[in-house]
Amino acid sequence: MSAEGRRWLAYAQENRRAATVCLGSDLFNPCLQNAQQAVEKALKALHLAYGLPLKKTHSIGELRRDLLRAQVDPGLSEDAADLLDTIYLPSKYPLGSVLPHFEPDAEMARRCVAIADQVLALTAKRFSQA
Repeated sequence: MSAEGRRWLAYAQENRRAATVCLGSDLFNPCLQNAQQAVEKALKALHLAYGLPLKKTHSIGELRRDLLRAQVDPGLSEDAADLLDTIYLPSKYPLGSVLPHFEPDAEMARRCVAIADQVLALTAKRFSQA
């Protein structure tokens, strides 16, 4: 597997650790942003691992669909991808809460971190088998 893919995975793992720190400090918007970024970077690592072109997109759903078309299971449901896609833009800019019509809380943050854990575990396993 490519060295570049391993770098993307390392950055994804760093975002995952940052999400945990934010969750433990009740910083839910940055927790959600880091969880989203962890998944995005892990999916990009999988793209590189399977020889797919690296897309310049922040859409988890789009990255997921590309992997599925290439018959690579990203370990991510469509609902989870949709949830993470709602997080990207609002978590970066002061548009209110990350989630429209919903104030993020510990439960939602834990849910997004769990999604990141699932995707990162699968991605790390694929890299360790190479």
